[in-house]
Amino acid sequence: MSSLDDLLADLTSGVDDRAEAAASALARLGESAVPALEGLLESPDVDHRWWAVRTLAQMQHPHVEWLIRALNDESAEVREGAALALAAHPVEEAAPALVKALNDEDGMVASLAVNALTAIGKSAVPVLLEAYPNASPRARIQMMRVLAEIGDHRAIPVMLKATEEDSALLNYWAKEALERLGLNMVYIKPE
Repeated sequence: MSSLDDLLADLTSGVDDRAEAAASALARLGESAVPALEGLLESPDVDHRWWAVRTLAQMQHPHVEWLIRALNDESAEVREGAALALAAHPVEEAAPALVKALNDEDGMVASLAVNALTAIGKSAVPVLLEAYPNASPRARIQMMRVLAEIGDHRAIPVMLKATEEDSALLNYWAKEALERLGLNMVYIKPE
């Protein structure tokens, strides 16, 4: 097995094959690799931060708080990696940061945040419902996608209200959510 210093050199080498192999090896080292990864997460080099997040994502028990913090990185690629990692390691404490990420200017970050919130499941619903009234139109659509996937009855009032809004996408996801909950509605126009 390579030494920790060798693995870190490979991880930050700029050569993807070497970095990927090093990320896997470092992830297997677990806690002994954590101090070095913490330093990389603070690096001014975007590539170093991305590979640190990539390594954390492969760990069996990553420091989730670092992944949550990485959702605020200036680099969209790092934020994407963090959201993807949180989908693989879903924890309730990540829900507020992931809800905020639904409004990320990078569409991939928002889409990956949907996946992570869906993986968190029902414990993310209260955070979604609390944030929904003040969310941007784009974030509301993403929230409704998550609520449709999770299928929690606590969201029914929000879903029903969303079917009355002007957004075609929001309407679609709200109706999809209600249908998945078995609340198919037939609208009959009286004559």
